[in-house]
Amino acid sequence: MNNTPFKTDALLFDVDGTLWDSSEQVAETWKQACAEAGLPSEHITASGLKKEFGKLMTDIAISLFPTANEEQRAILLETCCTRENEDLLKNPPALYPGVRELFDILKARKIPIIIISNCQAGYIEVLIESHHLESYVAGHLCPGDTGMKKADNIRLTVSRFNLKSPVYIGDTTGDEEAAADAGIPFIHAAYGFGTAQNPDYTVQKPLDIASLPIF
Repeated sequence: MNNTPFKTDALLFDVDGTLWDSSEQVAETWKQACAEAGLPSEHITASGLKKEFGKLMTDIAISLFPTANEEQRAILLETCCTRENEDLLKNPPALYPGVRELFDILKARKIPIIIISNCQAGYIEVLIESHHLESYVAGHLCPGDTGMKKADNIRLTVSRFNLKSPVYIGDTTGDEEAAADAGIPFIHAAYGFGTAQNPDYTVQKPLDIASLPIF
């Protein structure tokens, strides 16, 4: 933990393991798609997906569909992502306790909230629409939008919003590495799915972020 004081002009959030946990719903959707394609699906579980979330979708597909050829994998991934977005919009998981209260605080402090995740196009929009977060979120970006990895999407966001001191909040070492690659501080959401090696700060619940000396 660095505990280096800095004043932020925007908070950039990961999604899975940071704002909500969709692993149960996503596992069911992906298992059904695999079964319909005649591929094994027993290995797709919520706990297993938590280890995959944060990777690029193409890398997740390689892990989950090892017996499929490249063409099958591409088709199956597209099917899974489309159904996932549809199913989550109808039956969204709850936000982690304290997320909405944190967003209220950040809105009152006029701190922009931007969401950046390694997900398919439409996934962040489902989160925003299903929980009516439109008035909170200033922007969002993912590889499904740009074809770029998380660090590059962070850099693009910093440029687009002309940010001087943003901070990234996520729950995995992949998030930490992306923030470091993009050259910005990292807050580890320890309540999520993964670990971090040397975050600037660690929080045990979302509302803890509001008390950090970064504002």
